[in-house]
Amino acid sequence: MGNPAAGDPAAAGDPAAAGDPQHGYDAPDLRIFVFALFFTFGGITSLNDVIIPKLKELFTLNYAQALLVQSAFFAAYAIVSIPAAAIVRRAGYMRSAAIGLLTMMVGCLLFIPASASATFGVFLFALFVLAAGITIVQVVANPLISLLGKPNTAHSRLTFAQAFNSLGTTIFPYVGSVLILGGLASMDASTLTGAALDAYRAAETKTVVHTYIGLAIALAIVAAVIWTRRNRLREEQSEQGSILQAFDLLARPRFGIGAACIFLYVGAEVAIGSLIVNYLMQPGVMGLTGQEAGKHVPFYWGGALIGRFIGAYVLSRVSPGKVLATVATGSIALILISANTTGLVSGWSLLAIGLCNSIMFPTIFSLASEGLGKRAAEGSGVIATAIVGGAIIPPLTGALADASGSLHFALILPAACYAVILGYGLYARHPAPEVVAATA
Repeated sequence: MGNPAAGDPAAAGDPAAAGDPQHGYDAPDLRIFVFALFFTFGGITSLNDVIIPKLKELFTLNYAQALLVQSAFFAAYAIVSIPAAAIVRRAGYMRSAAIGLLTMMVGCLLFIPASASATFGVFLFALFVLAAGITIVQVVANPLISLLGKPNTAHSRLTFAQAFNSLGTTIFPYVGSVLILGGLASMDASTLTGAALDAYRAAETKTVVHTYIGLAIALAIVAAVIWTRRNRLREEQSEQGSILQAFDLLARPRFGIGAACIFLYVGAEVAIGSLIVNYLMQPGVMGLTGQEAGKHVPFYWGGALIGRFIGAYVLSRVSPGKVLATVATGSIALILISANTTGLVSGWSLLAIGLCNSIMFPTIFSLASEGLGKRAAEGSGVIATAIVGGAIIPPLTGALADASGSLHFALILPAACYAVILGYGLYARHPAPEVVAATA
């Protein structure tokens, strides 16, 4: 059934792209917009790695409490993903992208009252709203980039698009560390109380607010541009039954296990990224200041950027499942090296995990989504729900660090996540039966 909300592109004076969900759309210009979406939500998500040490210092939090930033942020994926899939099914991909961007803008603006109240809980709420918008955008972007081309190159194309996500995660933390972490050690918040503490928190969080106001303006501009292209696709979405029936896709082993691996991958990646600043500040590792440690965060995400450009080429020639198993093995090896060494070796081996992370999300996503056809948006909604791993595994990793007194020991949890992903890569190393049948 066609999507009535998509309207008549020809009547609107905006010619629709040729193609369909089964064979792909011929719309090279739209890929630019999707690349911009990946850049935007990737960069904003990575800013969490910078504001976590800032809020940890201002509100005198332990690691488990500080990593509630990621819980508030990634909880949105559990709550909003399926409603987001319903929005896509009714409004279409491009309209839904604009809705998501505007929701992100609102989340950024909520940092203004959060700073004025100087309350940690209000910051968490602002992050939740921001993440709700990102969830909508991600539910749109992942299946859309898969559809904008031939099905047999979807793995490579999605990995290439994720490289723009990594470009955002490489640039944003560096700029954020300069803007937000510059005065991290200027005063010890634990020595203040009452009105003096509230005033200090309000003043220090203004740097965070100014950063997010700038992002809100940029998001409004991108949303306006996306809206002008809202009729660009002639879409066909599955409109049968309740959107909640999307969860019946979990009964497909390839899809169900893939969704679980998204949960574990995002949790592991976010847990490591969230701890980088504090990890590198340890005397036994690099002994850096907060700002200098923050400037090293882009090396973690930059590794993913480089790896995704390389991966886009490799995945067009090598079985995606085998590549996934290989990089998961590399992540485990690097964690073991980092956890059992000190100094530069410990620090740089942790940062190098970003290179192995590079192709994991797009490869797991595309492996799990093979053969979904018109149910691609539903599958994307379910998989996006699994991104809630970023809300659960990081605080558990923080709790391990608090209980053991060692960030090195806490890395055992991300290592276990990568071990499961390694197994999935081996399991899914051959194309799905539906894809084999379609190409026979």
